[in-house]
Amino acid sequence: MKTVTKSLISLAVGFAVGAGAIGYLMQSTAGSDGSSDNAKKEPLYWVAPMDPNYRRDKPGKSPMGMDLIPFYGDDAGESSPGTVRIDPDVINNLGVTTATVTVSRLELDIETVGYVQFDENRVLTASPRVDGWIEKLFVKAVGNSVKAGEPLYSIYSPEMVNAQEELVLASQRGNQVLIDAAEERLRALQVSESEIKKLKETRKIQKTITVKAKQSGVLDKLTVREGAFVTPSMNLMTIAQLDKIWVIAEVFERQLNQVEVGNDVQMSLEYAPGKEWQGKVDYVYPSLNPKTRTGQVRIHFDNPDGFLKPGMFANLNINAGLGDKNLIIPKEALIRMGDSNRVVLALGDGKFKSVNVDVGRLGSARVEILSGLMAGDDIVTSAQFLIDSESSKSSDFKRMQHDTHADNESHGSMSSDAAAEAVWVEATVKSVMPQHSMVTLEHGEISEWDWPAMTMDFDVASDVELSKLSTGLSLHAEITQVGEQRYQLTSIHIPEQKQATEQEHNHD
Repeated sequence: MKTVTKSLISLAVGFAVGAGAIGYLMQSTAGSDGSSDNAKKEPLYWVAPMDPNYRRDKPGKSPMGMDLIPFYGDDAGESSPGTVRIDPDVINNLGVTTATVTVSRLELDIETVGYVQFDENRVLTASPRVDGWIEKLFVKAVGNSVKAGEPLYSIYSPEMVNAQEELVLASQRGNQVLIDAAEERLRALQVSESEIKKLKETRKIQKTITVKAKQSGVLDKLTVREGAFVTPSMNLMTIAQLDKIWVIAEVFERQLNQVEVGNDVQMSLEYAPGKEWQGKVDYVYPSLNPKTRTGQVRIHFDNPDGFLKPGMFANLNINAGLGDKNLIIPKEALIRMGDSNRVVLALGDGKFKSVNVDVGRLGSARVEILSGLMAGDDIVTSAQFLIDSESSKSSDFKRMQHDTHADNESHGSMSSDAAAEAVWVEATVKSVMPQHSMVTLEHGEISEWDWPAMTMDFDVASDVELSKLSTGLSLHAEITQVGEQRYQLTSIHIPEQKQATEQEHNHD
């Protein structure tokens, strides 16, 4: 409990210091149009940077110890609600950059991961055709190389001896019908053509019959030893080939419908820098994993040198072709939230406004926009999170600009429309989406917000280490409200007992 309390205090202090720093950075310069206008009239009231509901009729301090910001009211001809204005100098200080909304076809490249495994179409199982005893094994360890035509094992079987005797008797009588029938029986019992020919010539019955490999490869499974009694229902060994392999990739549910059989795929390995393999999508599995909400895609690769081995972890880029023509924006311009997506419009003359957008497909660097924007719109591609926190349709005041005199008395700050709140709750990780900095948590009841126990997605703060999160992990999660209907995972605490158990499991 002490640790949680300290974390909450640290969060509040850090957030206040950060907000104050931002406010200092965004001070309007003397001589700007807005500050000149504000200098001619008195503020209507002063407001807390972190709480728009905390208002006073004179300068002072907010409950968090920050300087109150003067509010002058709407100017004539002011922009629509939610529009904020920033001084040109402040825009430069923030490093605001923009891009233009275009109409184009999105390159549907899907970046994901997968695991190497044997091509199951090229795996051969060796099973006996008769009851008998294994007299000798010629391959004795998993991983041994096997070549086609090489002996695998020799078996003694009374049934095999009887089949040889039938061929010898038929040959002695010269009855071709009986000879053909006896030969077919021996072939059905896995006796090779060379052994049958030798038996017809020498008419000497062999006590044991040697079974040979029908394909080259490596021994993947071995379930028998010399002297064991075997039956036709037993799988004695499995031979798999490495010259062609499969990679099973995991693709997010929202991207799965973009993948088609025949798509080109590039594969790379972190431990083989500079090498790249080219393959094709061979099959898209029809079901999804209910826990991770991902579907599997099977990809075929040639592996003539045997470098790729089953179990290897691979990075994959699936080329899903080009989508239909649509509005396209840079991926970094999109602000992803739990229940909606936003983009900050640059309206010109230092004015900005956040708008909700409907997102289509996601590419590696660009995003489709279905509605909310128009071709030719200018949008913000950096520092948009700061501007978005200031722009709200429900906001009834502007805090981005105030007079120089007020600046000398109080450093204003830029804050979200609702006061940030944070709560700690026990939760279990249901899935992790590192590419989008999101996580799905199943959390308990949050009485502070009147939330029942439920499962929902959260954006993850940049200082939270996603590598520590895994599916099924139980932890204490700090959830912070960073705006209206916006919630973020800002801190985690993994119980020591749980950490120790995981470490022991990983060690084993």
